[in-house]
Amino acid sequence: MSTESDYVDTCGIAERELIEWLKSKRYDPSGLDEGRTEIAAHATLDRDSESGRKGAYSRWRMRETPSATSGTWQSTLVVRSGLPEDKGRTWVQVDIEHQPASVGEFPTPANTPGIARSLLDALEARDGQADVTTTPAFVEDDDDVDDLVEELCDANRRMPVVIATVPYGKDPDDWSRTVVEPLFRNLHGLAVLYVLMPAAQAKFNRELEYHPVFGGGVRTYVPGLDPAWKPDAQRHPVMSRRTIEAGTRRAAAILAALPQRLALRHALPAALLSVPRQRTRPRPSSDGADLAQLRTDNAALTSLLNEAEQAEAARVNEINDLYAELAKTERGSDDLRGENEELYDKFQESQRLIRFLRERLEEAGEFATAYGPVDAPSITYPETFADLLDRLKELPFIAFTGNAKITRGLDSQSVDNWLNVAWDGLLALNQFAEASANGKASGDFLSWCKSEESGDFPFPAAKVAMRESDTVAKNGKLRTERMLPVPVAVDAGGRVFMQAHLKIGGGNTVAPRLHFYEDGPGPERSTSATWARTCATHSPEHGMVCRRSLLCRGGTPVVQLPDTNLTKGAHSSRLTAKAGRVTSLESRT
Repeated sequence: MSTESDYVDTCGIAERELIEWLKSKRYDPSGLDEGRTEIAAHATLDRDSESGRKGAYSRWRMRETPSATSGTWQSTLVVRSGLPEDKGRTWVQVDIEHQPASVGEFPTPANTPGIARSLLDALEARDGQADVTTTPAFVEDDDDVDDLVEELCDANRRMPVVIATVPYGKDPDDWSRTVVEPLFRNLHGLAVLYVLMPAAQAKFNRELEYHPVFGGGVRTYVPGLDPAWKPDAQRHPVMSRRTIEAGTRRAAAILAALPQRLALRHALPAALLSVPRQRTRPRPSSDGADLAQLRTDNAALTSLLNEAEQAEAARVNEINDLYAELAKTERGSDDLRGENEELYDKFQESQRLIRFLRERLEEAGEFATAYGPVDAPSITYPETFADLLDRLKELPFIAFTGNAKITRGLDSQSVDNWLNVAWDGLLALNQFAEASANGKASGDFLSWCKSEESGDFPFPAAKVAMRESDTVAKNGKLRTERMLPVPVAVDAGGRVFMQAHLKIGGGNTVAPRLHFYEDGPGPERSTSATWARTCATHSPEHGMVCRRSLLCRGGTPVVQLPDTNLTKGAHSSRLTAKAGRVTSLESRT
Protein backbone atom coordinates (compact mmCIF):
# COMPACT_ATOMS: atom_id res chain seq x y z
CA MET A 1 0.00 0.00 0.00
CA SER A 2 1.06 3.62 -0.35
CA THR A 3 0.47 6.89 1.45
CA GLU A 4 0.72 10.57 0.55
CA SER A 5 2.80 11.20 3.70
CA ASP A 6 6.46 11.84 2.96
CA TYR A 7 9.15 9.29 3.68
CA VAL A 8 10.40 10.87 6.93
CA ASP A 9 6.93 11.19 8.48
CA THR A 10 5.99 7.67 7.40
CA CYS A 11 9.16 6.22 8.95
CA GLY A 12 8.38 8.02 12.21
CA ILE A 13 4.83 6.63 12.28
CA ALA A 14 6.03 3.14 11.35
CA GLU A 15 8.67 3.08 14.09
CA ARG A 16 6.21 4.37 16.68
CA GLU A 17 3.63 1.71 15.79
CA LEU A 18 6.35 -0.94 15.75
CA ILE A 19 7.45 -0.04 19.29
CA GLU A 20 3.86 -0.19 20.53
CA TRP A 21 3.42 -3.58 18.85
CA LEU A 22 6.58 -4.92 20.49
CA LYS A 23 5.39 -3.69 23.87
CA SER A 24 2.05 -5.45 23.39
CA LYS A 25 4.02 -8.68 22.89
CA ARG A 26 6.01 -7.95 26.09
CA TYR A 27 9.26 -7.45 24.18
CA ASP A 28 11.95 -4.87 25.03
CA PRO A 29 12.00 -2.19 22.30
CA SER A 30 14.73 -0.07 23.90
CA GLY A 31 18.06 0.30 22.17
CA LEU A 32 16.80 -0.29 18.64
CA ASP A 33 19.53 0.59 16.18
CA GLU A 34 21.16 -0.60 12.97
CA GLY A 35 22.01 -4.29 13.05
CA ARG A 36 20.55 -6.96 15.32
CA THR A 37 18.91 -6.40 18.70
CA GLU A 38 17.80 -9.20 21.02
CA ILE A 39 14.36 -8.08 22.20
CA ALA A 40 13.50 -11.33 24.04
CA ALA A 41 15.06 -14.69 24.82
CA HIS A 42 13.47 -16.15 21.70
CA ALA A 43 13.17 -13.05 19.49
CA THR A 44 15.50 -10.73 17.58
CA LEU A 45 14.94 -7.54 15.63
CA ASP A 46 17.12 -6.59 12.64
CA ARG A 47 17.12 -3.07 11.26
CA ASP A 48 18.78 -1.67 8.17
CA SER A 49 18.31 1.49 6.10
CA GLU A 50 19.85 3.31 3.18
CA SER A 51 19.44 6.60 1.32
CA GLY A 52 20.93 7.91 -1.89
CA ARG A 53 20.17 9.11 -5.38
CA LYS A 54 17.70 6.23 -5.95
CA GLY A 55 15.70 7.06 -2.87
CA ALA A 56 15.63 5.74 0.66
CA TYR A 57 14.27 2.82 2.62
CA SER A 58 14.07 1.62 6.22
CA ARG A 59 13.44 -2.01 7.14
CA TRP A 60 12.72 -3.82 10.37
CA ARG A 61 12.63 -7.62 10.56
CA MET A 62 11.58 -9.55 13.66
CA ARG A 63 12.24 -13.28 14.05
CA GLU A 64 10.46 -15.25 16.77
CA THR A 65 11.30 -18.86 17.63
CA PRO A 66 9.15 -19.82 20.65
CA SER A 67 10.54 -23.39 20.78
CA ALA A 68 12.84 -25.74 18.92
CA THR A 69 9.89 -27.48 17.27
CA SER A 70 7.64 -24.48 16.54
CA GLY A 71 9.67 -23.08 13.67
CA THR A 72 10.35 -19.38 13.20
CA TRP A 73 7.87 -16.59 12.58
CA GLN A 74 9.40 -13.76 10.55
CA SER A 75 7.68 -10.35 10.33
CA THR A 76 9.09 -7.65 8.05
CA LEU A 77 8.16 -3.97 7.80
CA VAL A 78 9.55 -1.86 4.94
CA VAL A 79 9.08 1.87 4.32
CA ARG A 80 10.30 2.97 0.88
CA SER A 81 10.33 6.39 -0.69
CA GLY A 82 8.57 6.45 -4.04
CA LEU A 83 10.20 6.64 -7.44
CA PRO A 84 9.60 9.68 -9.68
CA GLU A 85 6.62 7.98 -11.32
CA ASP A 86 5.01 7.50 -7.89
CA LYS A 87 4.41 11.27 -7.65
CA GLY A 88 5.63 11.76 -4.09
CA ARG A 89 3.95 8.72 -2.57
CA THR A 90 5.65 6.53 0.02
CA TRP A 91 5.28 2.75 -0.06
CA VAL A 92 4.73 0.57 3.02
CA GLN A 93 5.06 -3.22 3.00
CA VAL A 94 4.30 -5.69 5.79
CA ASP A 95 5.16 -9.38 5.37
CA ILE A 96 4.74 -12.29 7.76
CA GLU A 97 5.83 -15.84 7.08
CA HIS A 98 6.42 -19.07 8.96
CA GLN A 99 9.58 -21.08 8.47
CA PRO A 100 9.11 -24.69 9.69
CA ALA A 101 11.57 -26.17 12.14
CA SER A 102 12.50 -29.06 9.86
CA VAL A 103 12.56 -29.88 6.18
CA GLY A 104 9.39 -31.56 4.95
CA GLU A 105 7.01 -29.68 7.25
CA PHE A 106 4.44 -27.33 5.75
CA PRO A 107 4.46 -23.68 6.87
CA THR A 108 1.65 -22.62 9.17
CA PRO A 109 -0.75 -20.18 7.45
CA ALA A 110 -0.22 -16.64 8.74
CA ASN A 111 -2.90 -14.27 9.95
CA THR A 112 -2.76 -10.51 9.55
CA PRO A 113 -0.35 -9.17 12.20
CA GLY A 114 -1.50 -6.54 14.66
CA ILE A 115 0.96 -3.97 13.34
CA ALA A 116 -0.74 -4.05 9.93
CA ARG A 117 -4.00 -2.92 11.52
CA SER A 118 -2.33 -0.20 13.60
CA LEU A 119 -0.49 1.14 10.55
CA LEU A 120 -3.72 1.32 8.57
CA ASP A 121 -5.30 3.27 11.42
CA ALA A 122 -2.32 5.63 11.71
CA LEU A 123 -1.62 6.21 8.00
CA GLU A 124 -3.87 7.47 5.22
CA ALA A 125 -3.18 4.40 3.12
CA ARG A 126 -4.43 4.11 -0.46
CA ASP A 127 -4.56 1.61 -3.29
CA GLY A 128 -5.10 3.46 -6.55
CA GLN A 129 -8.18 5.64 -5.96
CA ALA A 130 -9.40 3.69 -2.93
CA ASP A 131 -8.76 4.22 0.78
CA VAL A 132 -7.36 1.16 2.55
CA THR A 133 -8.78 0.99 6.08
CA THR A 134 -9.52 -1.56 8.79
CA THR A 135 -13.25 -0.82 8.76
CA PRO A 136 -15.44 -1.19 5.68
CA ALA A 137 -16.88 1.93 4.07
CA PHE A 138 -20.66 2.09 3.58
CA VAL A 139 -22.01 2.59 0.05
CA GLU A 140 -25.31 4.31 0.71
CA ASP A 141 -26.51 6.19 -2.40
CA ASP A 142 -26.09 6.62 -6.15
CA ASP A 143 -23.11 8.98 -5.81
CA ASP A 144 -21.30 6.41 -3.67
CA VAL A 145 -22.04 3.77 -6.31
CA ASP A 146 -20.51 5.95 -9.04
CA ASP A 147 -17.33 6.38 -6.98
CA LEU A 148 -17.18 2.66 -6.19
CA VAL A 149 -17.57 1.60 -9.83
CA GLU A 150 -14.81 4.02 -10.79
CA GLU A 151 -12.53 2.49 -8.15
CA LEU A 152 -13.35 -1.05 -9.32
CA CYS A 153 -12.41 -0.16 -12.90
CA ASP A 154 -9.23 1.71 -11.92
CA ALA A 155 -6.36 0.31 -13.99
CA ASN A 156 -3.87 1.13 -11.18
CA ARG A 157 -5.72 -0.92 -8.58
CA ARG A 158 -3.53 -3.65 -7.04
CA MET A 159 -5.73 -4.99 -4.26
CA PRO A 160 -8.99 -6.90 -4.54
CA VAL A 161 -12.14 -5.08 -3.46
CA VAL A 162 -14.47 -7.10 -1.22
CA ILE A 163 -18.08 -5.95 -1.11
CA ALA A 164 -20.59 -7.28 1.42
CA THR A 165 -24.31 -6.69 0.98
CA VAL A 166 -26.94 -6.10 3.64
CA PRO A 167 -30.07 -8.25 3.18
CA TYR A 168 -33.35 -6.40 2.85
CA GLY A 169 -35.10 -6.14 6.20
CA LYS A 170 -31.86 -6.34 8.22
CA ASP A 171 -30.51 -3.46 10.27
CA PRO A 172 -27.30 -2.36 8.47
CA ASP A 173 -25.39 -1.46 11.63
CA ASP A 174 -26.31 -4.72 13.34
CA TRP A 175 -25.49 -6.79 10.24
CA SER A 176 -22.17 -5.03 9.82
CA ARG A 177 -21.22 -5.51 13.47
CA THR A 178 -22.33 -9.15 13.86
CA VAL A 179 -21.64 -10.55 10.38
CA VAL A 180 -19.46 -8.34 8.19
CA GLU A 181 -16.78 -7.36 10.72
CA PRO A 182 -16.07 -10.98 11.80
CA LEU A 183 -16.13 -12.00 8.12
CA PHE A 184 -13.57 -9.33 7.18
CA ARG A 185 -11.26 -9.96 10.14
CA ASN A 186 -8.52 -11.60 8.01
CA LEU A 187 -8.62 -9.03 5.20
CA HIS A 188 -7.01 -5.96 6.79
CA GLY A 189 -4.26 -4.75 4.49
CA LEU A 190 -5.12 -7.38 1.89
CA ALA A 191 -8.26 -5.85 0.38
CA VAL A 192 -10.36 -2.71 0.15
CA LEU A 193 -13.57 -3.27 2.10
CA TYR A 194 -17.12 -2.05 1.47
CA VAL A 195 -20.66 -2.67 2.70
CA LEU A 196 -23.32 -2.16 0.03
CA MET A 197 -26.53 -0.85 1.55
CA PRO A 198 -29.91 -2.06 0.24
CA ALA A 199 -30.75 1.37 -1.20
CA ALA A 200 -27.61 1.29 -3.36
CA GLN A 201 -27.78 -2.34 -4.51
CA ALA A 202 -30.17 -1.76 -7.41
CA LYS A 203 -28.00 0.83 -9.13
CA PHE A 204 -24.78 -1.04 -8.41
CA ASN A 205 -26.14 -4.21 -10.00
CA ARG A 206 -27.41 -2.26 -13.01
CA GLU A 207 -23.98 -0.73 -13.50
CA LEU A 208 -22.32 -4.14 -13.13
CA GLU A 209 -24.99 -6.33 -14.68
CA TYR A 210 -22.54 -9.23 -15.22
CA HIS A 211 -20.92 -8.85 -11.80
CA PRO A 212 -23.82 -8.40 -9.35
CA VAL A 213 -23.89 -9.04 -5.60
CA PHE A 214 -26.99 -9.02 -3.41
CA GLY A 215 -29.04 -10.77 -0.75
CA GLY A 216 -26.48 -10.79 2.05
CA GLY A 217 -23.80 -12.27 -0.21
CA VAL A 218 -20.20 -11.10 -0.59
CA ARG A 219 -18.21 -10.72 -3.79
CA THR A 220 -14.48 -10.32 -4.30
CA TYR A 221 -13.53 -8.12 -7.25
CA VAL A 222 -9.94 -8.78 -8.31
CA PRO A 223 -7.91 -6.17 -10.23
CA GLY A 224 -8.56 -5.84 -13.95
CA LEU A 225 -12.36 -5.79 -13.80
CA ASP A 226 -14.13 -5.50 -17.17
CA PRO A 227 -17.78 -4.65 -16.41
CA ALA A 228 -18.90 -4.99 -20.04
CA TRP A 229 -17.61 -8.54 -20.58
CA LYS A 230 -19.73 -11.36 -19.19
CA PRO A 231 -16.98 -14.04 -19.13
CA ASP A 232 -14.94 -11.76 -16.85
CA ALA A 233 -17.45 -12.50 -14.08
CA GLN A 234 -15.80 -15.89 -13.56
CA ARG A 235 -12.73 -14.17 -12.10
CA HIS A 236 -14.66 -12.52 -9.27
CA PRO A 237 -15.99 -15.16 -6.84
CA VAL A 238 -19.23 -14.83 -4.89
CA MET A 239 -19.88 -16.11 -1.37
CA SER A 240 -23.54 -16.77 -0.62
CA ARG A 241 -25.37 -15.72 2.52
CA ARG A 242 -26.03 -19.40 3.22
CA THR A 243 -22.29 -20.11 3.34
CA ILE A 244 -21.69 -17.13 5.63
CA GLU A 245 -24.43 -18.03 8.08
CA ALA A 246 -23.33 -21.68 8.14
CA GLY A 247 -20.15 -20.60 9.93
CA THR A 248 -18.61 -17.15 9.97
CA ARG A 249 -15.15 -18.33 11.03
CA ARG A 250 -14.91 -20.85 8.18
CA ALA A 251 -16.38 -18.32 5.74
CA ALA A 252 -13.80 -15.73 6.82
CA ALA A 253 -10.97 -18.19 6.12
CA ILE A 254 -12.39 -19.01 2.67
CA LEU A 255 -12.90 -15.33 1.87
CA ALA A 256 -9.29 -14.49 2.79
CA ALA A 257 -7.76 -17.27 0.67
CA LEU A 258 -7.92 -15.40 -2.66
CA PRO A 259 -6.59 -12.03 -1.37
CA GLN A 260 -3.77 -13.87 0.41
CA ARG A 261 -2.87 -15.76 -2.75
CA LEU A 262 -2.94 -12.55 -4.80
CA ALA A 263 -0.68 -10.83 -2.26
CA LEU A 264 1.84 -13.66 -2.60
CA ARG A 265 1.71 -13.86 -6.39
CA HIS A 266 1.31 -10.21 -7.38
CA ALA A 267 4.53 -8.50 -8.40
CA LEU A 268 5.65 -5.76 -6.03
CA PRO A 269 5.72 -2.15 -7.28
CA ALA A 270 9.04 -1.06 -8.76
CA ALA A 271 9.98 0.99 -5.70
CA LEU A 272 9.75 -2.01 -3.36
CA LEU A 273 11.38 -4.37 -5.87
CA SER A 274 14.45 -2.12 -5.84
CA VAL A 275 15.00 -2.62 -2.08
CA PRO A 276 18.12 -4.83 -1.72
CA ARG A 277 17.95 -8.15 0.07
CA GLN A 278 18.61 -7.87 3.77
CA ARG A 279 22.10 -8.93 4.87
CA THR A 280 22.07 -9.06 8.64
CA ARG A 281 25.29 -8.42 10.51
CA PRO A 282 26.00 -8.68 14.27
CA ARG A 283 26.18 -5.30 15.94
CA PRO A 284 29.83 -4.41 16.71
CA SER A 285 30.79 -4.76 20.34
CA SER A 286 32.80 -2.19 22.26
CA ASP A 287 34.26 -4.89 24.50
CA GLY A 288 37.69 -6.38 23.96
CA ALA A 289 38.17 -9.41 21.78
CA ASP A 290 38.32 -11.83 24.70
CA LEU A 291 37.33 -15.49 24.52
CA ALA A 292 33.77 -14.90 25.78
CA GLN A 293 33.18 -12.23 23.14
CA LEU A 294 34.54 -14.46 20.40
CA ARG A 295 32.18 -17.21 21.49
CA THR A 296 29.28 -14.77 21.46
CA ASP A 297 30.20 -13.57 17.98
CA ASN A 298 30.59 -17.14 16.78
CA ALA A 299 27.13 -18.04 18.11
CA ALA A 300 25.66 -14.98 16.38
CA LEU A 301 27.31 -15.88 13.08
CA THR A 302 26.11 -19.48 13.38
CA SER A 303 22.60 -18.21 13.97
CA LEU A 304 22.80 -16.00 10.90
CA LEU A 305 24.05 -18.93 8.84
CA ASN A 306 21.09 -21.03 10.00
CA GLU A 307 18.74 -18.21 9.06
CA ALA A 308 20.29 -18.02 5.61
CA GLU A 309 19.81 -21.77 5.17
CA GLN A 310 16.18 -21.46 6.24
CA ALA A 311 15.61 -18.59 3.83
CA GLU A 312 17.23 -20.54 1.00
CA ALA A 313 15.06 -23.59 1.74
CA ALA A 314 11.95 -21.40 1.76
CA ARG A 315 12.87 -19.89 -1.61
CA VAL A 316 13.53 -23.36 -3.07
CA ASN A 317 10.09 -24.48 -1.90
CA GLU A 318 8.53 -21.39 -3.45
CA ILE A 319 10.27 -22.07 -6.76
CA ASN A 320 9.15 -25.71 -6.73
CA ASP A 321 5.58 -24.64 -5.99
CA LEU A 322 5.71 -22.18 -8.88
CA TYR A 323 7.02 -24.86 -11.22
CA ALA A 324 4.20 -27.18 -10.16
CA GLU A 325 1.66 -24.38 -10.63
CA LEU A 326 3.12 -23.57 -14.05
CA ALA A 327 2.90 -27.21 -15.14
CA LYS A 328 -0.71 -27.39 -13.97
CA THR A 329 -1.55 -24.16 -15.78
CA GLU A 330 0.06 -25.38 -18.99
CA ARG A 331 -1.94 -28.61 -18.85
CA GLY A 332 -5.10 -26.60 -18.26
CA SER A 333 -4.22 -24.31 -21.16
CA ASP A 334 -3.72 -27.29 -23.47
CA ASP A 335 -7.07 -28.72 -22.40
CA LEU A 336 -8.84 -25.41 -22.99
CA ARG A 337 -7.18 -24.99 -26.38
CA GLY A 338 -8.34 -28.42 -27.50
CA GLU A 339 -11.81 -27.85 -26.06
CA ASN A 340 -12.05 -24.50 -27.84
CA GLU A 341 -11.09 -26.05 -31.18
CA GLU A 342 -13.66 -28.80 -30.79
CA LEU A 343 -16.38 -26.34 -29.80
CA TYR A 344 -15.49 -24.10 -32.73
CA ASP A 345 -15.74 -27.02 -35.17
CA LYS A 346 -19.07 -28.01 -33.65
CA PHE A 347 -20.31 -24.42 -33.88
CA GLN A 348 -19.35 -24.14 -37.55
CA GLU A 349 -20.98 -27.49 -38.28
CA SER A 350 -24.17 -26.34 -36.54
CA GLN A 351 -24.19 -23.07 -38.45
CA ARG A 352 -23.83 -24.90 -41.78
CA LEU A 353 -26.64 -27.25 -40.83
CA ILE A 354 -28.90 -24.33 -39.83
CA ARG A 355 -28.26 -22.59 -43.16
CA PHE A 356 -28.93 -25.80 -45.09
CA LEU A 357 -32.20 -26.49 -43.28
CA ARG A 358 -33.40 -22.89 -43.65
CA GLU A 359 -32.73 -22.97 -47.38
CA ARG A 360 -34.77 -26.15 -47.71
CA LEU A 361 -37.60 -24.65 -45.65
CA GLU A 362 -37.54 -21.50 -47.78
CA GLU A 363 -37.81 -23.61 -50.92
CA ALA A 364 -40.83 -25.31 -49.38
CA GLY A 365 -42.36 -21.96 -48.47
CA GLU A 366 -42.04 -22.56 -44.71
CA PHE A 367 -40.62 -19.15 -43.87
CA ALA A 368 -42.29 -19.00 -40.44
CA THR A 369 -40.77 -22.34 -39.49
CA ALA A 370 -37.34 -21.40 -40.84
CA TYR A 371 -37.05 -18.16 -38.89
CA GLY A 372 -39.55 -18.56 -36.06
CA PRO A 373 -38.69 -19.13 -32.41
CA VAL A 374 -37.26 -22.53 -31.51
CA ASP A 375 -39.73 -24.90 -29.90
CA ALA A 376 -37.36 -26.37 -27.32
CA PRO A 377 -37.78 -27.38 -23.68
CA SER A 378 -37.59 -24.43 -21.32
CA ILE A 379 -34.76 -24.86 -18.84
CA THR A 380 -34.75 -22.94 -15.58
CA TYR A 381 -31.28 -23.19 -14.11
CA PRO A 382 -30.53 -23.41 -10.37
CA GLU A 383 -29.37 -20.18 -8.77
CA THR A 384 -26.98 -21.87 -6.33
CA PHE A 385 -25.59 -25.33 -5.68
CA ALA A 386 -27.89 -25.47 -2.70
CA ASP A 387 -30.77 -24.86 -5.12
CA LEU A 388 -29.35 -27.55 -7.40
CA LEU A 389 -29.54 -30.06 -4.54
CA ASP A 390 -33.12 -29.09 -3.80
CA ARG A 391 -34.10 -29.55 -7.44
CA LEU A 392 -32.57 -32.99 -7.98
CA LYS A 393 -36.01 -34.45 -7.33
CA GLU A 394 -36.90 -33.14 -10.79
CA LEU A 395 -34.48 -35.71 -12.27
CA PRO A 396 -35.85 -39.20 -11.55
CA PHE A 397 -32.58 -40.88 -12.57
CA ILE A 398 -30.40 -38.65 -10.37
CA ALA A 399 -29.96 -39.03 -6.63
CA PHE A 400 -27.65 -37.19 -4.25
CA THR A 401 -25.42 -39.48 -2.18
CA GLY A 402 -22.93 -37.27 -0.44
CA ASN A 403 -22.42 -34.46 2.00
CA ALA A 404 -24.91 -31.66 1.30
CA LYS A 405 -22.85 -29.22 3.37
CA ILE A 406 -19.79 -29.69 1.16
CA THR A 407 -21.82 -29.35 -2.01
CA ARG A 408 -23.34 -26.10 -0.78
CA GLY A 409 -19.80 -24.96 -0.02
CA LEU A 410 -19.19 -24.81 -3.78
CA ASP A 411 -21.34 -21.67 -3.78
CA SER A 412 -18.44 -19.77 -2.20
CA GLN A 413 -16.16 -20.79 -5.10
CA SER A 414 -18.60 -20.98 -8.01
CA VAL A 415 -18.65 -18.73 -11.03
CA ASP A 416 -21.66 -17.91 -13.15
CA ASN A 417 -21.61 -20.72 -15.70
CA TRP A 418 -20.66 -23.62 -13.41
CA LEU A 419 -24.26 -24.13 -12.37
CA ASN A 420 -25.53 -23.98 -15.94
CA VAL A 421 -22.94 -26.45 -17.21
CA ALA A 422 -23.45 -28.73 -14.21
CA TRP A 423 -27.22 -28.69 -14.66
CA ASP A 424 -26.91 -29.31 -18.42
CA GLY A 425 -24.60 -32.23 -17.67
CA LEU A 426 -26.99 -33.69 -15.12
CA LEU A 427 -29.93 -33.30 -17.51
CA ALA A 428 -27.96 -35.09 -20.23
CA LEU A 429 -26.85 -37.85 -17.87
CA ASN A 430 -30.40 -38.26 -16.62
CA GLN A 431 -31.69 -38.64 -20.19
CA PHE A 432 -28.81 -40.97 -21.07
CA ALA A 433 -29.48 -43.15 -18.03
CA GLU A 434 -33.18 -43.33 -18.85
CA ALA A 435 -32.54 -44.24 -22.50
CA SER A 436 -30.00 -46.86 -21.45
CA ALA A 437 -32.38 -48.38 -18.94
CA ASN A 438 -35.01 -48.61 -21.68
CA GLY A 439 -32.56 -50.17 -24.14
CA LYS A 440 -32.63 -47.11 -26.42
CA ALA A 441 -29.00 -46.03 -26.05
CA SER A 442 -25.95 -47.64 -27.59
CA GLY A 443 -22.33 -46.71 -27.14
CA ASP A 444 -20.87 -44.61 -24.36
CA PHE A 445 -21.86 -41.16 -23.12
CA LEU A 446 -19.44 -39.44 -25.51
CA SER A 447 -21.09 -41.20 -28.45
CA TRP A 448 -24.46 -40.18 -27.05
CA CYS A 449 -23.40 -36.53 -26.93
CA LYS A 450 -22.12 -36.65 -30.51
CA SER A 451 -25.28 -38.25 -31.84
CA GLU A 452 -28.74 -36.88 -32.49
CA GLU A 453 -30.03 -39.13 -29.70
CA SER A 454 -29.15 -36.48 -27.10
CA GLY A 455 -32.19 -34.64 -28.40
CA ASP A 456 -33.71 -32.15 -26.00
CA PHE A 457 -30.79 -32.03 -23.55
CA PRO A 458 -27.51 -31.93 -25.50
CA PHE A 459 -24.13 -31.66 -23.81
CA PRO A 460 -20.97 -30.52 -25.66
CA ALA A 461 -18.86 -33.50 -26.63
CA ALA A 462 -15.79 -31.29 -26.18
CA LYS A 463 -16.51 -31.24 -22.45
CA VAL A 464 -16.50 -35.07 -22.26
CA ALA A 465 -13.21 -36.92 -21.68
CA MET A 466 -13.32 -40.71 -21.65
CA ARG A 467 -9.93 -41.15 -19.98
CA GLU A 468 -7.53 -39.39 -17.65
CA SER A 469 -4.13 -38.22 -18.77
CA ASP A 470 -1.17 -40.58 -18.52
CA THR A 471 0.13 -38.39 -15.70
CA VAL A 472 -2.91 -39.27 -13.61
CA ALA A 473 -3.28 -42.89 -14.74
CA LYS A 474 0.36 -43.73 -13.98
CA ASN A 475 0.62 -41.76 -10.73
CA GLY A 476 -0.19 -44.09 -7.84
CA LYS A 477 -1.55 -41.37 -5.57
CA LEU A 478 -3.72 -39.71 -8.22
CA ARG A 479 -4.96 -43.06 -9.50
CA THR A 480 -5.84 -44.21 -6.00
CA GLU A 481 -7.90 -41.07 -5.46
CA ARG A 482 -9.99 -42.10 -8.45
CA MET A 483 -10.45 -45.68 -7.25
CA LEU A 484 -13.99 -45.07 -6.08
CA PRO A 485 -16.63 -47.39 -4.61
CA VAL A 486 -19.14 -49.16 -6.83
CA PRO A 487 -21.62 -51.97 -6.10
CA VAL A 488 -20.08 -55.44 -6.03
CA ALA A 489 -22.38 -56.29 -8.95
CA VAL A 490 -20.24 -53.93 -11.01
CA ASP A 491 -16.88 -54.94 -9.56
CA ALA A 492 -16.20 -57.70 -7.06
CA GLY A 493 -13.67 -55.54 -5.24
CA GLY A 494 -16.21 -52.76 -4.75
CA ARG A 495 -13.99 -50.14 -6.42
CA VAL A 496 -13.10 -49.11 -9.97
CA PHE A 497 -10.82 -46.56 -11.56
CA MET A 498 -13.20 -43.81 -12.73
CA GLN A 499 -11.33 -41.81 -15.34
CA ALA A 500 -14.01 -40.67 -17.80
CA HIS A 501 -15.33 -37.25 -16.81
CA LEU A 502 -17.24 -34.13 -17.79
CA LYS A 503 -15.41 -30.80 -17.65
CA ILE A 504 -17.75 -28.51 -15.77
CA GLY A 505 -15.50 -25.48 -15.45
CA GLY A 506 -12.42 -23.89 -13.98
CA GLY A 507 -11.21 -20.75 -12.27
CA ASN A 508 -10.68 -19.49 -8.72
CA THR A 509 -9.17 -22.34 -6.72
CA VAL A 510 -11.24 -25.30 -7.91
CA ALA A 511 -12.12 -26.93 -11.23
CA PRO A 512 -15.29 -29.05 -11.12
CA ARG A 513 -15.30 -32.42 -12.87
CA LEU A 514 -18.01 -35.08 -13.11
CA HIS A 515 -16.31 -38.49 -13.34
CA PHE A 516 -18.18 -41.56 -14.53
CA TYR A 517 -17.59 -45.28 -15.18
CA GLU A 518 -19.33 -47.69 -17.56
CA ASP A 519 -19.56 -51.35 -16.70
CA GLY A 520 -19.39 -52.65 -20.28
CA PRO A 521 -21.75 -53.53 -23.13
CA GLY A 522 -25.08 -55.24 -22.83
CA PRO A 523 -28.38 -54.69 -21.03
CA GLU A 524 -26.84 -55.45 -17.64
CA ARG A 525 -24.21 -52.73 -17.81
CA SER A 526 -24.20 -49.77 -15.47
CA THR A 527 -22.49 -46.41 -15.29
CA SER A 528 -21.11 -44.79 -12.15
CA ALA A 529 -20.02 -41.17 -12.12
CA THR A 530 -18.35 -38.93 -9.60
CA TRP A 531 -18.47 -35.17 -9.21
CA ALA A 532 -15.00 -33.86 -8.53
CA ARG A 533 -14.06 -30.42 -7.29
CA THR A 534 -10.49 -30.73 -8.46
CA CYS A 535 -7.83 -28.65 -6.73
CA ALA A 536 -4.25 -29.07 -5.57
CA THR A 537 -5.20 -32.23 -3.76
CA HIS A 538 -7.92 -34.58 -4.88
CA SER A 539 -9.37 -36.03 -1.71
CA PRO A 540 -12.92 -37.39 -2.15
CA GLU A 541 -15.56 -35.43 -0.33
CA HIS A 542 -19.05 -35.86 -1.62
CA GLY A 543 -21.07 -37.49 -4.36
CA MET A 544 -24.07 -37.41 -6.61
CA VAL A 545 -25.50 -40.35 -8.51
CA CYS A 546 -27.74 -40.82 -11.49
CA ARG A 547 -29.66 -44.01 -12.14
CA ARG A 548 -32.63 -45.92 -10.85
CA SER A 549 -31.19 -46.77 -7.46
CA LEU A 550 -28.87 -45.11 -5.07
CA LEU A 551 -26.27 -45.68 -2.42
CA CYS A 552 -25.35 -42.79 -0.23
CA ARG A 553 -22.39 -41.86 1.87
CA GLY A 554 -22.71 -43.01 5.42
CA GLY A 555 -25.28 -45.56 4.36
CA THR A 556 -28.28 -43.23 4.50
CA PRO A 557 -30.27 -43.38 1.25
CA VAL A 558 -31.65 -40.10 0.00
CA VAL A 559 -33.82 -41.45 -2.81
CA GLN A 560 -34.84 -44.97 -3.72
CA LEU A 561 -36.91 -45.45 -6.84
CA PRO A 562 -38.90 -48.62 -7.64
CA ASP A 563 -37.19 -51.76 -8.95
CA THR A 564 -33.77 -50.98 -7.50
CA ASN A 565 -31.12 -52.89 -5.61
CA LEU A 566 -29.54 -50.75 -2.89
CA THR A 567 -25.89 -51.47 -2.17
CA LYS A 568 -23.69 -49.75 0.38
CA GLY A 569 -20.17 -48.45 -0.36
CA ALA A 570 -17.38 -47.79 2.10
CA HIS A 571 -16.66 -44.10 1.62
CA SER A 572 -18.91 -42.79 -1.13
CA SER A 573 -22.23 -43.44 -2.77
CA ARG A 574 -23.10 -45.25 -5.93
CA LEU A 575 -26.27 -46.39 -7.64
CA THR A 576 -27.08 -49.92 -8.52
CA ALA A 577 -29.62 -51.15 -11.05
CA LYS A 578 -29.73 -54.22 -13.23
CA ALA A 579 -30.68 -52.08 -16.20
CA GLY A 580 -29.70 -48.54 -16.97
CA ARG A 581 -26.78 -46.47 -15.78
CA VAL A 582 -25.70 -44.82 -12.60
CA THR A 583 -23.94 -41.54 -12.01
CA SER A 584 -22.40 -40.36 -8.73
CA LEU A 585 -21.36 -36.85 -7.90
CA GLU A 586 -18.36 -36.41 -5.63
CA SER A 587 -16.29 -33.37 -4.77
CA ARG A 588 -12.55 -33.40 -4.17
CA THR A 589 -10.64 -30.38 -2.87
